Amino acid sequence: MKCIAIDDEPLALSVLQDYIRKVPFLELVGAYENPFEALQDIHSLEVDIVFVDINMPGLNGLELIRSLGHVPKVIFTTAYSEYAVDGFELDATDYLLKPFGFERFLKAVNKASKTTLTGTGSTVIKDKSSDFIFVHSEHHMIRISLADIYYIEGFKEYVKIYTPKEHPVLTIRSLKSFEQQLEVDQFLRIHKSYIISIDKIQDIRNGKVKVRDKYLPIGDSYREVFNNTVLKGRI
Repeated sequence: MKCIAIDDEPLALSVLQDYIRKVPFLELVGAYENPFEALQDIHSLEVDIVFVDINMPGLNGLELIRSLGHVPKVIFTTAYSEYAVDGFELDATDYLLKPFGFERFLKAVNKASKTTLTGTGSTVIKDKSSDFIFVHSEHHMIRISLADIYYIEGFKEYVKIYTPKEHPVLTIRSLKSFEQQLEVDQFLRIHKSYIISIDKIQDIRNGKVKVRDKYLPIGDSYREVFNNTVLKGRI
C-alpha cells in the first residue's frame, strides 16, 4: 500500500517514516513537512494511505483532507485529543495520539489494510476487530454496539440510527459512509434511504421488510442483492 507522511515537526516525521519502513506491505512514496507540497502529490502518486498531523500552520490536517476530491484512507496523528471528534467525522481509519509507539501504529495500519473494497466500491468491509461504532451526536461521541442497531434511515444531511432505545440517535453524516463502514454480512442497504441489520428482519412481504415493527421498502435497484443475500437458499 502506497502511503505518505505529513508532519511539520521534523522529529515526529522521522519517527513516522521509521515506523512505515518497518511494515513490509507499506511503501513510503513521500514525506512532507509542508502540507501544501503534499497536497500536490497525493493524487499524482495514487496514494492508498495518508498519515497526517492535524495541528500544522497554514493548512492543518483536517483542512487538507476536506480539500481532497477522492479521499484515500486517512490516519490522523496529533498531540491534541480534542481533535478526535473532527477526525471521526471525516471517516478517518484511525486517530493516533502522540506520542504513540510502534505497536499502536501497527494496529492502525492493520485496520487500514483490512478495509477492502468490493464490487463497485460502494461497500467497504469494516475492521472485524470492532463490534461497535462511534457517532457524533449533539456535541458527544456516542458508542453504539453493532448488535443493537435495527436499521439506519438516511436523509439529505443526516441519518437516524434505530436501536432498542426509545429515540433514534441523530447524527450529521451520509448513509453511504455507514454503508462503507458496516460489515456486509451483518448489514445490507435495501433502499436509497435504509440500511438494515439482517438479523433483525422480522417479516418480508409485498416488497417490504419488517424491522423493529416497521415495514421498510426494498428499492428496485437493491432487490436482486437483497434476494441473493437474504433469501438465497432459504426459500
